[in-house]
Amino acid sequence: MSAERFGGLRARIAAEAARLMVEEGVDQYFTAKRIAAKRLLGQVEGRRARCRPADLPSNGEIREALLLFVERAEGSGRTRRLFALRIVALEAMRALAPFSPRLIGSVSTGHIRRGSDIDLHVFPADEEALERHVRALGWAFDRERVTIQKGGEIREYLHYHVADVAPIELTVYAPRELRARPRSSTDGKPIVRLGVAALSALCARDHPAAWARYLETGEVEGMDALLEADEEAPLPGPFDGLLDDGAEGEDEPACAEPGEEDDPDQAYDPLPGFEGVV
Repeated sequence: MSAERFGGLRARIAAEAARLMVEEGVDQYFTAKRIAAKRLLGQVEGRRARCRPADLPSNGEIREALLLFVERAEGSGRTRRLFALRIVALEAMRALAPFSPRLIGSVSTGHIRRGSDIDLHVFPADEEALERHVRALGWAFDRERVTIQKGGEIREYLHYHVADVAPIELTVYAPRELRARPRSSTDGKPIVRLGVAALSALCARDHPAAWARYLETGEVEGMDALLEADEEAPLPGPFDGLLDDGAEGEDEPACAEPGEEDDPDQAYDPLPGFEGVV
């Protein structure tokens, strides 16, 4: 019974937790998995059964269930929108070149959903210079300072929320943190951080025909789908950001928080296949 319980029940809990997060707005993996378990176990022979820790899926398993849920809901248009989002990110990064921008999150990994935004890390030596640069670009933006506690230490991060074809969020870091190794609390792996060259190589690999067309004509396949998705996207809700690699876990909000770096002097592990490209 244990093998069946570990596999079948665990997968069912993950699927139900994903559904709860998308359809009912549950905003934490911790909460979603426990509500899902309670609902499913409450149906066993009409009695409420106890849930063992081994029955509960990991945050990573729930995230995979979320990806499957979104894939089924959105269909083939998702690939075209992903390419368009990557091009919007690429052009924004080129405009922010003096500040060593890096793309993270769902647009880099490909795990987008309807309403996904573009998350960029920037590393200015002077925060005021960055703001002057963004203003000079003519971008409409809101500025926000967020204070969080990490490892018993209070940290403050500056964010710029930029209105574009797709929303862009800039998170500001010190230049010394450029080579840090942010890790996902979902699976513990280094968060993918892509520079301009690496993102270009990724577009060429994952979207060869659309990339060639973009280089030749400047036309972005999927932009119409992106604009349509933007018009139809719901207002920001409690499960925004659930598919980002930095999604938080047990006691934390599901949306990503900055500052999960290890030793800033450590070398960063790039996306496999792009080790020599930054």
